Amino acid sequence: MARTCTVCRHADRPAIDQALINHLPYRDIARRFGLSKDAAVRHHDEHLPELLVKAKEAEEAAQADDLLSEVQALRSKALSLLGQAEEAGDLRTALLGVREARACLELLAEISQQLDRRPVLNVLALPEWLSVRTALLDTLQGFPEARVAVAARLVALERPT
Repeated sequence: MARTCTVCRHADRPAIDQALINHLPYRDIARRFGLSKDAAVRHHDEHLPELLVKAKEAEEAAQADDLLSEVQALRSKALSLLGQAEEAGDLRTALLGVREARACLELLAEISQQLDRRPVLNVLALPEWLSVRTALLDTLQGFPEARVAVAARLVALERPT
């Protein structure tokens, strides 16, 4: 006979579902509601209403749209003030307006993922990788066919894409 989900039977199921949707740690949810961590995981994976998950995603998308609208409004305001400063011949204020308009454009580009400022790390240039590669090829010295195959694969990985 199949077991009934302890979370589905729990008096605080709506609060548990909300905690799961908000990605709180399973361990914390289990402790807070007197459940096992496994029960929380199983409920999340098998019973969490898909509609609740979609509602949360829709809420997050709406918040992102609001942020985008606010940044666009800021850009419009900056451009308007820039125009007023130029008309008044106030070059210093106009230059400040250009800087603010640029900052808004950069933020819009980041939000739309057209600009990515995250640092890029090339692990293939790290001394640790070079040591591992050398050790690997040295170890394969007694196995020429394997060494050639591994070396070819490493060269392919190291080619810029």
